[in-house]
Amino acid sequence: MADNWVETTAGDLRRWADERGETLDEQGVRILLDLAHEEMDLTGPEALTPQGVRELLLEVFPESVVAGRDDVPTILEAFRRIVAYVRDTGAVGEADAGALEAEIDRTAPEFAEVVAALDGEERQAAAEVIAGLMQADGVSLDDQDAVDAWVRDFEARPEEERYARTEEYLRQAAELVVPPVRLAPVPELAEAARGSRLTVAVLALAGWTGERPLAEHDTLTDDDAEAARAALGLEAPRRHGQMEDEGELERLWWAAVEANVITAEHGKASSGPALPGLKSDDDAALLAAWLPLFEAMVVPGHDYADGLDAVELVQNEMTGVLIHLYEQEDPTEPEALAEALLGHVEEAYELTDADTMSALVPDALSLELATLEGWGIVESSGTGRALTPLGVWAVRELLLADGFTAPVIGELAGARASALIAGLTWYRPGAADEEIDGWLASHDPKDAAADLLDVMRTGGPGARNLSAAVLHRIGPEAAGVVRAAREHPLVSPYAAMWLNAAGDPSGRELGREEYLWVFVDTVAGMLETAEPEEAVEAALVDAPPEAEMKAMVEELWRTDHPGVADVLEALGAHHPDRATAKAARTAAYKARSAHEGAHREV
Repeated sequence: MADNWVETTAGDLRRWADERGETLDEQGVRILLDLAHEEMDLTGPEALTPQGVRELLLEVFPESVVAGRDDVPTILEAFRRIVAYVRDTGAVGEADAGALEAEIDRTAPEFAEVVAALDGEERQAAAEVIAGLMQADGVSLDDQDAVDAWVRDFEARPEEERYARTEEYLRQAAELVVPPVRLAPVPELAEAARGSRLTVAVLALAGWTGERPLAEHDTLTDDDAEAARAALGLEAPRRHGQMEDEGELERLWWAAVEANVITAEHGKASSGPALPGLKSDDDAALLAAWLPLFEAMVVPGHDYADGLDAVELVQNEMTGVLIHLYEQEDPTEPEALAEALLGHVEEAYELTDADTMSALVPDALSLELATLEGWGIVESSGTGRALTPLGVWAVRELLLADGFTAPVIGELAGARASALIAGLTWYRPGAADEEIDGWLASHDPKDAAADLLDVMRTGGPGARNLSAAVLHRIGPEAAGVVRAAREHPLVSPYAAMWLNAAGDPSGRELGREEYLWVFVDTVAGMLETAEPEEAVEAALVDAPPEAEMKAMVEELWRTDHPGVADVLEALGAHHPDRATAKAARTAAYKARSAHEGAHREV
């Protein structure tokens, strides 16, 4: 039968149903036939086996088709129509057709569960994307009329435009993810904010200012500014190396005004509405008043066209420095911070005095880091710098306000396994261990194992690898659940390894083909989130000796895994042993050729 057997079979099925006076879900039939052809390399519906039925419904369909739980009866009925057709036409015998129908009935409940789980996750994900698109367009989710108008406009746009906007949003959203952090308790954060030199200085400035007339542009008069510096102990400029900063009072003034601690308008100063909060004994009220003050101090927004000196330039870029510290697992040396900052400045600004700035920026950065230490935002750790707990909380709040996804360790404890596995993608090893421990402590071992096995059945290689790693941290009480799942083709080798490690009588060592498949699945999972060179380096940590590795690579192309060619190409490009790399490139060519040949078979 030629490659166009799907078209021919679909037409024959339609005529067969018409002759019998039966209705036929042509779309459902076409989807199932296409999947059997494109994803399973079947040469026709008569090539289906009971095991193929399970594979199609529990593995291929969920990975390839977006369907809702309401679609399940229709899809199953379409599958039964296909089996009835091959029976009536004599393409398969009565016994074989009966076995196929029995397998459809046997698999139906599990298929319904898989689709329902994916449907809920897809609806949740779709709702989050739509909400994100609305917010990006400036639509308030609390304004139902605006939401309805946006939805009508979006749905009226061409499908290509909707798809392009969604893809761009998802691309940008992936870039706006930062590693998870631990948050200190609110009382500890509030106590740190109360003791911050920033809080002390602004409260002192507000108390000294009281109500008084202001100069032009609602600033302190020259005499008042001099008196305020004396009252606050700011007469001497801050200095470090070649740099000094005489603008600390002005910076505090505008931050206090911006944060509504001081009201300055119509030529008069008075206490602002945020001042009571900054003095409050209520921890939440204090932090709510303190955060805008902190933001005003670290996000000044100077325009370089107005002529920035090195101090102002560094202050302009401090949010980037703080985010850099936020994303680091270990303290960062000031020299490394200065180097990164200079690289960014050279790209972001058209500097006419680049050499001078390169000499002055490190001193200006040291001056600013010292200020941040006084505010309780940054602390010294050895020779490096890191964020304090208050700094972590404050920077995270700024990130959230800018649309970043900023996870907190422990927030996945009550989540489903699918959410846990998706979230762990962004975790560092130590933080991932802590999150997994919290998740396992919040779930019954059997329920946790069942949830993880569902992810392994329906997810890709990366999700499967993470799920298997979490599964291995569940004790032998989950053995019955794992045994029940071992017949699924994607779960079977992982289940065998788990049962063997747990000392279960049904456990066993993997066969050679299974071992190779798991190796490919592991590297394919790494390739989802890492560069090929990094994935290969990680995969080789526990790899066999060179001679054995080369022999294994030469066998890999026969592995029945959709990612085998990509894995071999990565090994061919980045394996440190030249002979093994050459063998991988040859095997990759064979894997590609075998896949293309399977699609050309008649």
